[in-house]
Amino acid sequence: MRIIFMGSAAFACPSLERLLANPADEVVGIVTQPDRPKGRRLELAPCPVKDRLGNRGIPVFTPEKVNTPESLAILGALRPDVIVVVAYGQILKPALLALPPLGCINVHGSLLPKFRGAAPIQWAVALGEQVTGVTTMFLNERMDAGDMILKRELTIAGDDTGGTLHDKLAAVGADALAETMALLRAGRAPRVPQDENAATVAPKLKKTDGRIDWTMPAQTIQNRLRAFNPWPGCQCELPAGSGRWVKILAAGMEPDGQAGPGAILSNAEAGPLVQTGAGALRLLVVQPEGKKPMPGSAFVRGYPLRAGDRAG
Repeated sequence: MRIIFMGSAAFACPSLERLLANPADEVVGIVTQPDRPKGRRLELAPCPVKDRLGNRGIPVFTPEKVNTPESLAILGALRPDVIVVVAYGQILKPALLALPPLGCINVHGSLLPKFRGAAPIQWAVALGEQVTGVTTMFLNERMDAGDMILKRELTIAGDDTGGTLHDKLAAVGADALAETMALLRAGRAPRVPQDENAATVAPKLKKTDGRIDWTMPAQTIQNRLRAFNPWPGCQCELPAGSGRWVKILAAGMEPDGQAGPGAILSNAEAGPLVQTGAGALRLLVVQPEGKKPMPGSAFVRGYPLRAGDRAG
């Protein structure tokens, strides 16, 4: 089959590699995001897919808007049988969805219809899910709402972070895509409608999602510490009102103390102990703004907290 691949983020790279390695198919074009400013110096840098691709002799297109008549003309000239979309970053409109005769196939990092949206991996961890996975589906005009082809499950390990789970699911997604392409090639790809009543949303992460709300239970905050690693991370002001922001990289759960949420229960050698809405968290690894990560024991020596202080 002749394939156009659309992808930008690192999640898409294993799927692209799998397509390129299969002699039964031909990737005739790759569509990805334009180079964007990156780093402190805001120098233009390619997205992960373009960076991984290198020079393989395959036409690469980086339109700001993929649904324009100009883009449709370029992609139509490649005569694709199917378009594969993985973590691309733009919504495909009806004219583009109708371009390939076999349809547009997507690899999504959740067990649909749960966690539709831009950050399904992180929200699965943040909300305490035990099992997640990937779904391949036919794209339609609505976000992540198309007919499903197949699902592959993966257990979320107790020490998984958003970053580690991302890499595991990217590999599972590549395997699922290979199976999906074989079904499509044989004309046996099923179309299983999604249950709209079971649909949930996993919105794009914002930096503010990492602000710790100490009224949440300790388990919820602990889940978010894992989920939002490496980005946006979880931060608090320590102590509240000081203007001193600290990223919390690891914490351990302990029993409730006799104080309200955010209260510093102790500043012992192991690290500050902070009361939450239910239970307390010992801050085991922290990173003050502008500093390197350090154990909680080093933090309490260099940044003493007083009785009555609170985390904000």
